Amino acid sequence: QPVNLRMADQEESTQKLIYPFAIFRLGSKQVVVKLLENDSPGLNPEQVINNSVSLLEYKFANAMKKIQAPSKPVILYTKGHGELSDLQLADLDRSLRIFYDTDRISLDSVIQIKPEDCALMIIAKPTSTFSEKDKFKIDQYIMQGGSVLWLIDRLNASLDSMRLTGRFIPSDYPLNIEDLLFKYGVRIQPDLVLDLECSSIKLVVGQVGNAPQFDLFPWYYHPAVLPNGKHPIVKNLDRIDLHFCSSIDTIRTKTPVKKTAILTSSKRSRLQFSPIDLNFDILKYPADPEKFDKGMQTVGVLLEGVFPSGFENRVSEEMQNGLNQLGMQFRSSSVPARMMVISDGDVAANYIRDAEQKQWLPLGYNHMENVTYANKELMLNAIEYLIDPNGVIEARSREVKLRLLDTVSAKANANLWRVLNVGLPLLLLALFGWLYTWLRKRRYQ
Repeated sequence: QPVNLRMADQEESTQKLIYPFAIFRLGSKQVVVKLLENDSPGLNPEQVINNSVSLLEYKFANAMKKIQAPSKPVILYTKGHGELSDLQLADLDRSLRIFYDTDRISLDSVIQIKPEDCALMIIAKPTSTFSEKDKFKIDQYIMQGGSVLWLIDRLNASLDSMRLTGRFIPSDYPLNIEDLLFKYGVRIQPDLVLDLECSSIKLVVGQVGNAPQFDLFPWYYHPAVLPNGKHPIVKNLDRIDLHFCSSIDTIRTKTPVKKTAILTSSKRSRLQFSPIDLNFDILKYPADPEKFDKGMQTVGVLLEGVFPSGFENRVSEEMQNGLNQLGMQFRSSSVPARMMVISDGDVAANYIRDAEQKQWLPLGYNHMENVTYANKELMLNAIEYLIDPNGVIEARSREVKLRLLDTVSAKANANLWRVLNVGLPLLLLALFGWLYTWLRKRRYQ
């Protein structure tokens, strides 16, 4: 998509369509790199350019590394627990397939999962129960150094559930993974985060003839999270569109685990605890900012370090005998591993326009607001970091500061600088010529 570049001076203004992209080619492989970041509310054009320049090193290094890679790492999505469908993950999967091999895995169909066979496991919005066997396979995969991206909804809240009657009381999803996450150092609370900085939804406000009339309303249950950290996963990212997310508490673990809050709501947030009566009555009156007083709530956490097993002291003699017969060794603690937990499964889901025709919109695009959020960039950055934290993604954390001109002062003194730039060199040249001639005359007198 071209960008309209406007150039103006005191005499004239011109506009040009430019394509701020670079293309890397190697044999039959091709990688397109976007050079200019999207405009963000509150940022002037100079700041957008500064952010774009800061990311150039990472983007170029990342493209060159991946286009030269002899093989692709494998990413596996779990299935069998009501996870997001292939169509809901279509845009993310299409983006990943450029650099990774992706597939679905049913945990009950394998004996074990090894990190050398699976660089990353994605558990995207499960809605049904994980068996103890499935949990054990995930646990031992992590103990061997495997990486997991957890995209977990604690409550089964959604707009679709509310549209029929205008209200809905969400319940907990019976996932049976709370004990695992607690052991690893996090707890997703049975609550919903409301944020004054949120995206909007369309509701019918009237009818003209046979055509319903819609209007946009801020929907506080959909926080538009603006990452403000310096971590390479989120540095310079635009807002993330989250739906019915819950707060996340970090828990002290018996092993050293570094916990980094990657996503947080704004300072104007509040919580509603289950059971919650979701209804549209909240939109009838203007929001009272004084009630949004709970401060920033963590909704995304990165965990790195040595994790204790969720099955420590829980392996029976019969279970151990079975492991021995399969030639498997139980690990009570992990080698250094990584995982990320986000309390919203829909963060990775693209909107489905037509399920029968398999038509979907890009990940992050909000069809109600006609705005694109940075959900896809967040997912791609998180996946890249979880697979290779010491790779080129570290370049995202480097700062490049451009010394921006004071445009007002520059325009006001433009004529002075023109005279100096043209006249001063001529004056110095004339002075040098006169001095040279004078010295020669003096030498031969």
